Order: sequence, then C-alpha cells, then structure tokens
Amino acid sequence: MTFLWPWMLLGLAVVPLLAGLYALAQRRRPKYAARFTNLDLLANVVEASPNWRRHLPPALYLLAIAAVVFTLARPQLVTKTPRQEGTVVLVTDVSGSMNATDVAPTRMAAAQEAAHTLVDRLPKDFRISLISFSSGVNVLVPPTTEKEQVHAAIDRLAPLGGTAMGDALATAVDVVRAALEQQPAGTNADGTPATPAPIRGEGEAAPAVIVLLSDGAQTVGTYQPLDAAQLAADAGVPVYAIALGTPDGIAVVTDPQGRQRTVRVPPDFETLQAIAEVTGGRAFEAPGASQLESIYRDLGDRIGYVEERTEVSWAAAGLAGVLVLAGGALGLLWFNRFP
Repeated sequence: MTFLWPWMLLGLAVVPLLAGLYALAQRRRPKYAARFTNLDLLANVVEASPNWRRHLPPALYLLAIAAVVFTLARPQLVTKTPRQEGTVVLVTDVSGSMNATDVAPTRMAAAQEAAHTLVDRLPKDFRISLISFSSGVNVLVPPTTEKEQVHAAIDRLAPLGGTAMGDALATAVDVVRAALEQQPAGTNADGTPATPAPIRGEGEAAPAVIVLLSDGAQTVGTYQPLDAAQLAADAGVPVYAIALGTPDGIAVVTDPQGRQRTVRVPPDFETLQAIAEVTGGRAFEAPGASQLESIYRDLGDRIGYVEERTEVSWAAAGLAGVLVLAGGALGLLWFNRFP
C-alpha cells in the first residue's frame, strides 16, 4: 500500500495522545468513587461493574480517528495486471565457458533452470523467442506463444565454442523487428540505407525486450557489443543484461587446434552494463544460481506485468463510519449514552 499524501499520516500521533488522556482519566475515577462513603448502599445501586465493556466504545472511537487519518492520507493499493501482449527474446550464451562450475552445478545448468522460471512467469499471450550464441548465432525458437517449444529448446542448450555477443544482440534486434513487422523502409534520397523507425514512441512501453545472458567477454563476431546495443537503442528495444559467474571462475575449453585448456572465465559485467545503459534497460550480476533465479523471477514480473494504483480512501472512510456507529450503539446499549 502507498499513500498519495503520506505526510497526513503524522496525524496518527493524536491517537496515542488521546489514549493516554483516556487512561489518565480512568486513573482519576477511584478518587471520585471514594467520595461515596456508604459502600453498602453503593453495592445495591450498582448491579455489576461494566469492567472491560466501558473501554470498548472509546477504543472504537480511537480506531475511527485512525481510519479518518488514513482517509486523509489517500491510501492506494498497488496491483499487478498481466500485460495483454509483448515479445521477449531470450539471448543465451552457450560458449565453452558455460561449463564452469563456480555457479553450481554449472553455469549452463543454472542458466537453463532460470530461463525456465522466466518463461513460466510471463503471461500466456506473450511471444517468446530463444537465441543461443557461441562462436555463431542460432535462432532456436522464433517468437511464439507456445511455451513448451521454448522449454524444450532450453533443455537442448549445450556449451561449446567462443562468444559472439555482438552478433547475437544484432540478430535479436532483427528478430524483434520481424516479429513486430517493422522492417527497414528502403533507402534515403542520397541512396544510403534508411534508418528504420523505432518500434515504440517516446514515453510508450516497449512492446518487446531482449534478455541477454552472458558469462564472458566477446571473443569472435562481426558486430561489437556496443555497436549492436546501438541498433537496439535505435529500435527502441531495452536490453536486460545479466553477467553470470564469478571473477575466479575457470573452465576447460577447446582451442582452435582441438586442445583442451583450463582458463579463467570471468564475466564481462562492464560491457553488459554499458549495453543496458545504451538501450535503456538494466544490468545485473549473478554470481550464483540463487541470484540468477531471483533476477529472472523479477524480470518476469517487470516485463510481463504492469503496476496499477487504485485509491481506496473510500474504504478507510467507510471503516471510520462503521467504527463510530458501533461505538455509539454499544454505548447506548450498555450505558444509555452516546458517545
């Protein structure tokens, strides 16, 4: 719950103040009762002590005052509503370094498990695409609402080769444009290729996002990562970039001569952070499987749902009225007075 005028909540300080004054008044009651010296006659006049009942109406009035303060603060409930449609392109590193075991059981296995989580959390009408990259780039699943196809492709991912991060990101932008039917519009008057229009206007929510996971620096490819990131920025597609692994991670990789070598494979968070900044997305570090799972779960909520705020001042006002009526009714019933 949030409040449109939260400073009004300072008025709640009056509730304990009034409660203290009421307690002080109750402590003074025995002094007045002692003036009635004929205790035998007093016992005949008062049939029974009201005990806790005499405190209930004032307590209800205090709660009503608190409810009025909440009303003045204009409380709002925040609810998450599934987006009606959208496209998410998962771009996943499957280079040889994904065999590293610094993320248990391996970086690859952790990435697969987290990807399943993200797919499951997205609304059913979202289109999802899966792209893998190592020394080359493969569009394993074009955008589809059939989640089972995506899950099956995720299970088939296997690490091997280098890291063509830039080419993968450029391919993802092409996939987004094709999915949203926003292809380049010919050439300019001077014969140069025309810059395609962004797929969203300024201030609009992105109809598509790219989720890029990588565990190392680029080693091969035509596009440099930041050049590809500019393509995404020009298209209006934010990139959420995740750096998987720890700086001390090591992996057994096969070099171009076919020999196996053990090498350090730290993630390149700086490049991924720059990609996110250029495209208006966000970068994350995932040194472990639990952190990666949490990131993908959060991304599922961030991408697939929109927060809506509904003012509920009427509920607090209604509660205040009910409390006042209840306190008054009990006062009349038990003590023949209101309030």
